[in-house]
Amino acid sequence: MVFLLLVLVVSIPSFMDENQENPPAVPVNANKENDNLAQQLDPLIQNEDIVNQGIIGISIRSATTGELLYDHLGDIRLRPASNLKLLTATAALATLGENYTFTTEVLTDGTINGDRLEGNLYLKGKGDPTLLATDIDEMAKIIRQKGITKIDGSIIGDDQWYDNERYSPDLIWSDEQFYYGAPISALTAAPNQDYDSGTVIVRVKPANKSGKKPTITVTPKTDIVQVVNDAKTVTEEHTEELSITRQHDSNMIKIKGVIPVGANPTKEWISVSNPTEYALQLFSQSLHKRGITYSEDVTQGKTPEEAKPLLSQPSIPLKQLMVPFMKLSNNGHAETLVKEMGKIIDNEGSWDAGIEVVLDQLDNFNVNKDALVIRDGSGISHINLIPANEITKLLYHIQDEEWFSVFKQALPVAGVDERMVGGTLRYRMRDIAKSATIHAKTGTITTVSGLSGYLETKTGEKFIFSILINNVQEDADVKQLEDRIVAALAASK
Repeated sequence: MVFLLLVLVVSIPSFMDENQENPPAVPVNANKENDNLAQQLDPLIQNEDIVNQGIIGISIRSATTGELLYDHLGDIRLRPASNLKLLTATAALATLGENYTFTTEVLTDGTINGDRLEGNLYLKGKGDPTLLATDIDEMAKIIRQKGITKIDGSIIGDDQWYDNERYSPDLIWSDEQFYYGAPISALTAAPNQDYDSGTVIVRVKPANKSGKKPTITVTPKTDIVQVVNDAKTVTEEHTEELSITRQHDSNMIKIKGVIPVGANPTKEWISVSNPTEYALQLFSQSLHKRGITYSEDVTQGKTPEEAKPLLSQPSIPLKQLMVPFMKLSNNGHAETLVKEMGKIIDNEGSWDAGIEVVLDQLDNFNVNKDALVIRDGSGISHINLIPANEITKLLYHIQDEEWFSVFKQALPVAGVDERMVGGTLRYRMRDIAKSATIHAKTGTITTVSGLSGYLETKTGEKFIFSILINNVQEDADVKQLEDRIVAALAASK
């Protein structure tokens, strides 16, 4: 039988930052006032059937005083999965501000003579992860309203606001085809208002008769992907077995398997291999739709310094982007924000530069950055490491920031059905939600689960918690364990 070591911290962690310019260090509970909490939680984290030789880090603080109320391996570095987004979101709000917007620009190095633009037209991306096909079409509409119908030159897409590294350092190649592993570009497009940039939605609808191929639609409509439909419609008694995949380093999407007559359509969000080309092709389509022709190529390149702006398309503000980013745990938003912070602060739109900005901001909130290993902004890397105590410390100190309400409202709320409120917690902890309100960030990668956030009881008690579970079997119901820990916290006196 494997026993997990229980650790009750009774002194300030040895690595706590003593810099007097930082907020004061939070106190650590050195008495027995919270024995009831320990009595509730200790048996849960020794549940060998769920843990199955895994590691659990738990940190619970008073949201009012910052006092550490319960600590189990809270100073041990563990993989946070998407709980890392708490750090990214904090740094982005502190660095960029809640009203920050991205822009996409259209410029030219030519001159307008009547209805003719004599020169090249540049579509310059500056990181907007919310750019929709409708936004791109609106830009083409404005160009047409300026009287331009002919372009004597090329249509050039410029994505050089960021570097040319498309994937975060530790993303495994098999994840590249899915929305959560989509490549990052300064010029990209999203298929809907979840803003899963760099992806298309593939929809498979069964035919009316068995033996026929199902109908395939791609949203937005684009020639950037090629679909090979090897699927078949089968009779109603069959079970659906569909596979929708994109070949590595290509835009070839293959659909295999069977779908029964009368079944609901199946959707899959599939990334494109070149998001810049994707956005550029949508722009070209919209120009044609608006009756605008061009004489040369559609290609990628750099906008010359002397190019003159024709129009600028702003994104939604960061405070609005925070909702789909955190509620739906959008990896692409996290990685884009990291690169944007690097670009704005150090004029380098890279992961390395952006992560340095994140670490510097965390230092301002009394988080010991030397205790962290951060490799990306989303938490998809298995190399990221954070102690649970550092997460709760961060969540405590940011409560005084003027943007804190934006941050907290962006967190999923347990048991609330509305998708853009409950987010990834909308189906969890419904019973607990009757006696407490839980705003928290979920996290899941293979063998890892996490849950960190704020809990307020109906009687007004406020807690901050972080639960990081690592090295568990893939079939272990660790989400149930997290919920039971939160339930015990909600019931504590």
